[in-house]
Amino acid sequence: MAYTPQDYGNLLGMSGFGETLLNNHFTLYQGYVTNTSKVLDKLEEMLRDGKEGTPEYAELKRRLGWEFNGMRLHEYYFENLGGGGRIDKEGRLARKISESFGSYEAWERDFRATAAMRGIGWVVAYEDAIGEKIVNFWINEHDVSHPIGCTPLLVIDVFEHAFILDYGLKRADYIEAFFENIDWGRVEGRLT
Repeated sequence: MAYTPQDYGNLLGMSGFGETLLNNHFTLYQGYVTNTSKVLDKLEEMLRDGKEGTPEYAELKRRLGWEFNGMRLHEYYFENLGGGGRIDKEGRLARKISESFGSYEAWERDFRATAAMRGIGWVVAYEDAIGEKIVNFWINEHDVSHPIGCTPLLVIDVFEHAFILDYGLKRADYIEAFFENIDWGRVEGRLT
């Protein structure tokens, strides 16, 4: 079964995100979708041909996590954009954030500080349903550091391709634009 790239053209014209930057980012995302399908097809073929014990099969299995998570993280990222950037302070999500961090403001400071750290990767606010809290995680590579059993709520891409065309090295300005465009209704809908 081939995966199909989602259309995020509705984000074009969004304040703080240039058209060239978004179109380049959409193309990168489409590459992850295409490669996910290719890797899955090749693994299926190799399994059918009895080649599951080969180094090539093992490497493709390792590669699958990178391509698949690259696809999904971009989908979460694009889907949590396009809103007005205002969280409902009385909503379920804001209450959960406040319970986890003491206040929404403390959570936001932590999320922004994590996103501003040196390095490339992702920042994800995860819901830990077992621990009953929200935790902000730095994800260095697509396929590592994801907390088991947690649900991604809010995702920001902090690889340079997500901001450098519009902001150069001013990551803080990109993070500000990101916060101004969060679709908090979509994010709250991800709560379990």
